[in-house]
Amino acid sequence: MIFLMMTRFSDDHENEITESLKDLATGRGVKRTRHDLFVDGRDYSDQFIQTLSEVGYVPAKVADVPVKPGERIPAFYIKDSIAYFGWVFYEKFSTRKIRKLWGSVIRDRKGDWAIQISPKKDSIIYADTNGKTEMDLDRPTDW
Repeated sequence: MIFLMMTRFSDDHENEITESLKDLATGRGVKRTRHDLFVDGRDYSDQFIQTLSEVGYVPAKVADVPVKPGERIPAFYIKDSIAYFGWVFYEKFSTRKIRKLWGSVIRDRKGDWAIQISPKKDSIIYADTNGKTEMDLDRPTDW
């Protein structure tokens, strides 16, 4: 009987984790920034990646994400059991110089994106191309 109670608690706990991962992926009721996917001694990275897939995110390199200047696409970068939320967008330096990148919503001390991934890197991100929105190319930090 004690074993059944422990199993039930475990099922409830797993369901709670599953719902939390879905909330994180969709941004429902949670601020998407930096989230530890290692919970109670278990790495939930693979489960989070599956959840991302279920809600429309696809694995891609930054270079392959279909975004134009003035648009942004929500995306997660997962490294070492940590999920970082950010955007794929173009950063404008001048009227002639822009660059595409994935930038985390987490900032460094200078106010710049703490983590940046350029299109030249082979890093995999998980992007929601259906979540594309417009942005002010001159003011990308006003998110």
